[in-house]
Amino acid sequence: MDITSLYQIFLECTCVTTDSRNCPQGSLFIALKGANFNGNAFAAKALEQGSTYAMVDEAQYAPAGNTHYILVDNCLRTLQKLANYHRNQQGTRIIGITGTNGKTTTKELMAAVLSQGHSVLYTQGNLNNHIGVPLTLLRLKAHHDLAVIEMGASHPGDIRELVEITEPDYGIITNVGKAHLEGFGSFDGVIKTKGELYDYLRRRGDSTIFIDHDNPYLKEIAWGLNMIPYGTEDELYVNGRITGNSPYLTFKWKAGKEGERHEVQTQLIGEYNFPNVLAAVTIGRFFGVEPAKIDKALAEYVPQNNRSQLKKTADNILIVDAYNANPTSMMAAISNFRNMQAENKMLILGDMRELGKDSAEEHQKIVDYLEKCGFGNVILVGEQFAATRHGYLTCPNASALIEALQKDRPAGKTILIKGSNGIKLGTITDFL
Repeated sequence: MDITSLYQIFLECTCVTTDSRNCPQGSLFIALKGANFNGNAFAAKALEQGSTYAMVDEAQYAPAGNTHYILVDNCLRTLQKLANYHRNQQGTRIIGITGTNGKTTTKELMAAVLSQGHSVLYTQGNLNNHIGVPLTLLRLKAHHDLAVIEMGASHPGDIRELVEITEPDYGIITNVGKAHLEGFGSFDGVIKTKGELYDYLRRRGDSTIFIDHDNPYLKEIAWGLNMIPYGTEDELYVNGRITGNSPYLTFKWKAGKEGERHEVQTQLIGEYNFPNVLAAVTIGRFFGVEPAKIDKALAEYVPQNNRSQLKKTADNILIVDAYNANPTSMMAAISNFRNMQAENKMLILGDMRELGKDSAEEHQKIVDYLEKCGFGNVILVGEQFAATRHGYLTCPNASALIEALQKDRPAGKTILIKGSNGIKLGTITDFL
């Protein structure tokens, strides 16, 4: 079936789903495959549950003569082509966002700000891969005048694939750091892959990027692009400085050298969020959102999903940043915690995943930095941290840590909780 005919079927449907357990009435079910499942086997169930059509790529699951089944060569590739076709039919201006750290928080902040003056579609959660991006694009409606599409990567070429599907009009790379080194091979591999967003916009011509002027790695690869810079220098499109961090980030910003200065107290933990809020201010200003509304959106934004969250329990104050971790973000979180005004500090840190051959060295650097900072009350969770040279308490996993906390629960502490999602430190907060 050609893409135009398939698109007409898509327009008849209420939405797209890839989960046979969630098939709204009138939806289009697309059968995807994974390491341990074959969506084709659930096509009939999807139709029973409410889908009007089921797209499959194995003929045995498409009964002859039944027009509710759509047989294609490859469901994933067809999903991506359909998303790209729909994106071009809508004509919505799209901002593509990627980066090692902060891209999800920045995306959320951008959406909060832009929604003050626009109808905005944006990536939900972390649906930022080769499946999540097309599913997001297929949610575009005629009333959306802007979209913020988050793009993640763990291997070279990932961003190149996603920008070809998305075809963004604007781009922002939040930063580049040491993450997924096992997949990228090196820090240079990270820079090159994130830079695939810039490469696409450069080929497109006359494209605009929003860039952290304080980041030398980004400036080095941004040649040939129209840059809207933000950072700490006075003459930039948007500039600012941190004015508080105990515990919430407070900052001042202004437009250019002579602009009116605004001060905003956020509900974000961590000085490392300063470039993220400046990016949101910059993009809001570029797209005509009134300064007062920019300030309001940033002040009211509340982080979710264990990202820079402050939680107060009956016994302690928790700074929970346990959704993800890599050497760059871990070092930033520890540095911020070191500078924060708080008594009885404690750290619970979990292993950083997917670092490959660099893992032992990078974990040792973190432990060395903890000792340099003078932290004494530290619990390290996971095999990688346990293998480092240190004098801190260790636990093999989150379950063992919970057992220890049930026997000896901390009290009166301010506790930083940071680690890769796979270590599951988000599960320990009920025991603190």
